[in-house]
Amino acid sequence: MFFLMICHHHDGPEIGALRDSLRPMHRDWVASGGNGAAIVLTGSALWDAAGSGIGNFGILQAETEAAARAFAEGDPFATGGVVREITLTRLADTFRAERIMPLSGG
Repeated sequence: MFFLMICHHHDGPEIGALRDSLRPMHRDWVASGGNGAAIVLTGSALWDAAGSGIGNFGILQAETEAAARAFAEGDPFATGGVVREITLTRLADTFRAERIMPLSGG
């Protein structure tokens, strides 16, 4: 199954520095698929109109919604206090994942 994951980040002047400090661990988590919970097909930061970080998104492949949620909630951005809210939306079974180059190397 494929899921659109959107993570909204907290506001505040300290969040940018916290996000920066956690980014290497976040990237390792993404590369590992959350220790195998999901495959990240693509993802990126989300910015507001002024170019400030407000969140991140990913398109995930996971066996179940629970596995996709485990990936999202286990991300160092989430466990470290950057993420305010996570939404997961299942994509249609006809989603054409082959059009996206996996970040995970898979």
